[in-house]
Amino acid sequence: MTENHTGRSAADDDSGSLTRRNVLALAGGAAVAAGVVGGEGAPAVAAPRPTEPYDTPTPRLGGRPLLCEPYLLDPQPSDVHVVWHTEEHGITQVVLVGSAVATLDDRAALDAATGRKPAGSGWRRVAAETTRLTRTREDASSAVPGRTYTAVRDRPVYRHLARVTGLRSGERTPYRVVSVDHMGRATVTDAYSLAPAVPRRKPVRLLLTSDHQLKTMTPANLEKVAETAGVRLDGVLVAGDLVNVPDRASEWFDSTTGLAFFAGLTGRAERVVAGRTYRGAPLVQHSPIFPAIGNHEVMGRWSDTAGLDSQFNDPQPIEVARRRWRETRPAGIDEETWLAQHSWDVTTYEEIFPYPRSAEGGPRWWSRTIGDVHLVTLFATQIWRSGAANTRGKFSENPADLADEAKWGYGQFIFEPVKKGSRQYRWLEKELASSAARQAKYRVVMYHHPGHGLGDNSAPPFTDPVQEITRDPATGAVTGVRYRYPLADDHILRDLEPLFSAGGVNLVHNGHSHLWNRFRNADGVNWLETSNVGNSYGAYDPSSGTSRNLPESPDHVRQGDPGGLTPVVPTVAPLTDAAGKPLPYVASNDITVFSLLDSAAGVVRSYRFDTRQPSSAVVLFDEFPLA
Repeated sequence: MTENHTGRSAADDDSGSLTRRNVLALAGGAAVAAGVVGGEGAPAVAAPRPTEPYDTPTPRLGGRPLLCEPYLLDPQPSDVHVVWHTEEHGITQVVLVGSAVATLDDRAALDAATGRKPAGSGWRRVAAETTRLTRTREDASSAVPGRTYTAVRDRPVYRHLARVTGLRSGERTPYRVVSVDHMGRATVTDAYSLAPAVPRRKPVRLLLTSDHQLKTMTPANLEKVAETAGVRLDGVLVAGDLVNVPDRASEWFDSTTGLAFFAGLTGRAERVVAGRTYRGAPLVQHSPIFPAIGNHEVMGRWSDTAGLDSQFNDPQPIEVARRRWRETRPAGIDEETWLAQHSWDVTTYEEIFPYPRSAEGGPRWWSRTIGDVHLVTLFATQIWRSGAANTRGKFSENPADLADEAKWGYGQFIFEPVKKGSRQYRWLEKELASSAARQAKYRVVMYHHPGHGLGDNSAPPFTDPVQEITRDPATGAVTGVRYRYPLADDHILRDLEPLFSAGGVNLVHNGHSHLWNRFRNADGVNWLETSNVGNSYGAYDPSSGTSRNLPESPDHVRQGDPGGLTPVVPTVAPLTDAAGKPLPYVASNDITVFSLLDSAAGVVRSYRFDTRQPSSAVVLFDEFPLA
């Protein structure tokens, strides 16, 4: 198990929540001063065009490719957001939309994007709002095309967001993006298609996926999704862990590994497996993406000198940072910005995915009705820490750090409370009782951490770490810090599952353990983890013969589901063990899995593909009814 995360101690109330805040305005596209910008949850700041004088150049074809092809966010009854990213502000950032757009050649598209007329026969122009992301950086561990970094440096990334309105229900419309840089060099994308929200009560097809994390099999997985279901879906539901280090720009856009997040989902990846090159598929250019926050979308404490991996792995609980703030009252910075820099934040995630959002949770937790499916998305994850002794880990602090609380990790703590009484819990309770949820044919809840599962990350329990400190009786010096996780206090099993059962939830979609397994509780709630996209950390079921590496404790379930459910064996074509016995999971570094929700048929289908056999067929191995 090599997944890297960081953690903090959990609080008994909602003090772990931070509101959004202002950050430094960015002038003239200048780099953000390291260690100053980046309050947790901060909005992107509109970046002015370059201030140095120059003549407006005549636009011409030949610009550099965009950092990523456009992706679609948050369709509404008559509109949808189109988003793309570049490394500079540019002088023109527009979407061309209309029936004639697909037939325009690049020159005609450029003329339409930059001419005097905002519309023509079969096309219209929609200008984008441009903002600079406030925390994107690179470092010596980055893999950036044509560049080498020896230390942490800001990397300018601009988000261009256009709201395309006036769309007709049930109709797909061609669109293209035209981006012109400050030298007049234009990039014109291929023609894609967009549509408004699927009308309520209409059937939908949704991709269920998670944990892409620049893993080797991800492009193959997405390519097989497109071969199986096409690229025009009604939603791509990603249950967290999109990248590894969220502030590292190249992991989102252009890593030379060929595995960047948007590269795979837009068909621009490049990875060779068993002699075949896989590029992913142009899914999010045609299908809106609905993401959830995983632990890999959470960045740790800000540093001017430490590498990005180190910063990612160095969060502390907001309650701990707040106590330090009250003790020191540092001048020249507001409390909320200081807390974000000294605890954790999800700024880059929120700036890349500003929608969907809710009034209560912003982009962190929200709900949307997609046709006849009501989707509720939560921020339910915790820092991942090693279970090894003598480390800043799940169960103890590093002995070398005991004298300095600033170095403590505070166990595998929960970032945003979901337990009963928390803000998120109260919102969820109302949401599941809402008319939108009750009137939908199916109710789906998506978040990152598994509630029921066979994976390594299903234990220890999802609860606030109970800290136990031992001291030298003579000097009072700390001699040990340990953490317990009472199974009876698991917040998902104790608090959320009863809400799901009472609220008629049909499916819980989660990730985190990099495998496929599913469960069904006595009230008919289906639990599916379909995160075997890239690599697996194993399945801890009696049939596997392996046990989780946990200290002996009645709170630690070393085999099977800690929630006590029996895993469901795939119904169509399960994998088998050496004796031919069907296995209730897929946990492989060679076989990749994806799942599709088909509400017209009322089923979820799971497929597998063996990358060791490039010419082999995709196999439908499981199908179950939602009702």
